[in-house]
Amino acid sequence: MMFTLPELPYAYNALEPVMDEATLHFHHDKHHATYTANLNKALESHPELAEKSIRYLIAHLNHLPEDIRGAVRNNGGGYFNHALFWDMMAPEGSTSFGGPVAEQIAKDFGSYEEFKKKFSAAAVSRFGSGWAWLVWNGDHLEVLSTANQDNPLTEGKKPLLALDVWEHAYYLQYQNRRPDFVASFFRIINWDYVNELFEDAKKSRKCGAAE
Repeated sequence: MMFTLPELPYAYNALEPVMDEATLHFHHDKHHATYTANLNKALESHPELAEKSIRYLIAHLNHLPEDIRGAVRNNGGGYFNHALFWDMMAPEGSTSFGGPVAEQIAKDFGSYEEFKKKFSAAAVSRFGSGWAWLVWNGDHLEVLSTANQDNPLTEGKKPLLALDVWEHAYYLQYQNRRPDFVASFFRIINWDYVNELFEDAKKSRKCGAAE
C-alpha cells in the first residue's frame, strides 16, 4: 500500500486569520508531502507491511524491523501527526466546545480554562520541535508533549487533539512568537472531530480493539 497525501478538509485560506494561506500551502504541500514520500520509500524494503494502516505502524513502532524503525518513526509519525492535525482544525466559529469531551475535561482538569493553561504550557515549553497533545489514557485525559514527530499512540495513549509547534507550522506568520500562535489555535479547534476521536477511543478500550 502506498500512502497518499490527504487533501485538506477546507480551503487553504479557511483558517485565516489564525493560520494564513501561505503557511498552509507550505506546511501541507511541502512538509507533509515530504513525510509521505519518505514513508513510502522506507516501506519499500518490507512488503509484508504493505497492508498495515498508519495507526498500526505507529502503535507497533517498537516491533517494526530495526532497519526501518527510525524512518517510520520520523516520517510515519510526520505523516500520521499531520493527517490528524488538519482534521483537528476547522474554520473559526464552525464548531464549539462541548459534548462528552467537554464533560471529561471538566472532570479531569477542573475547568476548560485549566485545561487550556496546561495545553498551552505543553506547547510553549516544548524545547525545539514537537507537538502538544490531549490524549485519552484508558480512563482519563492527559496533556503531554512529544519531541519531533513522536506520537502518543506508540505509548498506548489515544490522541484527541494535537498542536504542531515545529517552526514551519507558524514561523511565516508569527515569526518567533510561538505563544501568540498557541493562544490563537484555540479559536480553530474542531471540537466535533475531537469528540468523535474521544468516543472511538473509549469504545476501542471497552472492546479491546487493536489498532
